[in-house]
Amino acid sequence: MRIVGHLDMDAFFAAIEERDNPSLRGLPLVVGADPHGGKGRGVVSTANYKAREYGIHSALPISRAWRLSEAAKKQGRPPVTFLPVRMERYAEVSAHVMETLRRFIFLVEQASIDEAYFDLSSCESYTFAEEICHKIKLAIREEERLTASVGIGPNKLIAKIASGMHKPDGLTLVREEDAAIFLASLPVQAIPGIGPKTEGELTKIGVKTIKDMRRFSLEEFHAMFGKRGLDFYEKIHGRDETPIEENHEVKSIGEQETFEQDSGDSQFLVERLKALCQHVTRRVAAEGFTHFHRVVLTVRFADFETHSRSHTLASPIRDPKVLEEKATKLFVPFLDERENPNEKLIRLLGVRVEKLERFGVHVQAPLIE
Repeated sequence: MRIVGHLDMDAFFAAIEERDNPSLRGLPLVVGADPHGGKGRGVVSTANYKAREYGIHSALPISRAWRLSEAAKKQGRPPVTFLPVRMERYAEVSAHVMETLRRFIFLVEQASIDEAYFDLSSCESYTFAEEICHKIKLAIREEERLTASVGIGPNKLIAKIASGMHKPDGLTLVREEDAAIFLASLPVQAIPGIGPKTEGELTKIGVKTIKDMRRFSLEEFHAMFGKRGLDFYEKIHGRDETPIEENHEVKSIGEQETFEQDSGDSQFLVERLKALCQHVTRRVAAEGFTHFHRVVLTVRFADFETHSRSHTLASPIRDPKVLEEKATKLFVPFLDERENPNEKLIRLLGVRVEKLERFGVHVQAPLIE
């Protein structure tokens, strides 16, 4: 019997800020870019549940989040407190949470800074698996003073969907025989890989729920969506054979900055690029990596045209000055006719390192995310 768990920390970044600063407790809270009175650029990284009541969520433009806060304020509700991202702190707490999880579970796959899959098959029953998960949640609460939501299912797909069903501090169990019924009433976007565009295509043909999707055959899905359609067909029937991979690691570490004003000032841009490199270097160390082999630069112009350029090093490095040197070398062509013949202003810069190494073990990443 295969049993899989999925742990998802609740509003992780915001929860850490509330824990570290008790004066923030009970207030609507957003972690992300500076809103600058509604003129800020960038997005929301995390919104706590109070802020979500205002319609604020992750990836929402920070200017929109500010306007929603102002609207709530006019209604006599508390305004949102906006805080900057402290990635090093979140990575540190994440490491503690994963250590706690590994005390209970032998096989753990960390999927991101705030979530992980884990193998519960050795429990040999869903009842015992549920007991173990209660213990994991309690340990995280007692040791980190944070809450986590957990999903339990016959595979990674069901476990992940289940973990989001009763947030915050939820625990949802879906047995294999109940998976089809569990999925049936959910909206189509509950299936990983179905984004707004695909959802819109399905809506046009009267498909809103997973049950609606099951009206179509495998051949029809393939005709509509190609290879993706075959994947959708398996998922809507609750099937997922993806293994839990203990060696799954963070594949890359990066930082990016959206500027308050589009800029063509080479001195300003190079200074911000170096600051990004410094942030990346600190995160590499905070997440336990020792070296990296590839540097990736991202440049977004004012018209949102975006380019990425990468450089793979002959040997692994850890020196922050080398990172700055390589990133700057990739960036300089964007200041002249080589990469920017129309002299466009720049809206965003990003730096990412890949092919990470931890104690001599490589963590491979794709060239394009």
